Amino acid sequence: MGNVLVVLAEGFEEIEAVTVIDTLRRADISVKTMSITGEKEVTGGHGISVKADIFLKDGINIEETDMIVLPGGMGGRDNMAASVELTDLIRKLLEEGKRVAAICAGPTVLGRLGALEGVECLCYPDPGLESELKGRTVPKGNARTITDGNFTTSMGPATAMEFGLELVSVLKGKEAAAGIAAGMLYNNK
Repeated sequence: MGNVLVVLAEGFEEIEAVTVIDTLRRADISVKTMSITGEKEVTGGHGISVKADIFLKDGINIEETDMIVLPGGMGGRDNMAASVELTDLIRKLLEEGKRVAAICAGPTVLGRLGALEGVECLCYPDPGLESELKGRTVPKGNARTITDGNFTTSMGPATAMEFGLELVSVLKGKEAAAGIAAGMLYNNK
């Protein structure tokens, strides 16, 4: 298991996207960045452009996709939510039992789709964003990243590394994630 799509929409949160891409690739997980704009270069919310590997408009092989990742960023979130092609793809992936990961404002796209009913889910801790997570279960404790069933969610830019490592753990196991964390000096004290 390990074919991941990371969505790039204008206004995406760069730290959240690039940290996840880098962390997964360090674990030898196949990652494709996917533009929903129709342009190869997609500009994030802080003016950093990232070159996409593929276009959503060219079609996605659902059977070969294990996970889709939705980075946050308010502009990115709004553009993802407005893309009928993307929301249709997310619905199809969920119907097929595929994994969906989202961070920061990204989980609100799932909330708008009604996909979070009974799912423990996090997003950026803002009451306006949290109200968009319709049907979700609020995690107990101080979780910053959580996996519940086929969903992995996290809070925001400062949790991007933790989120990426959790995705490695979900796809390749805790031992693989621990090895990647050690190699990157994560939590090295």
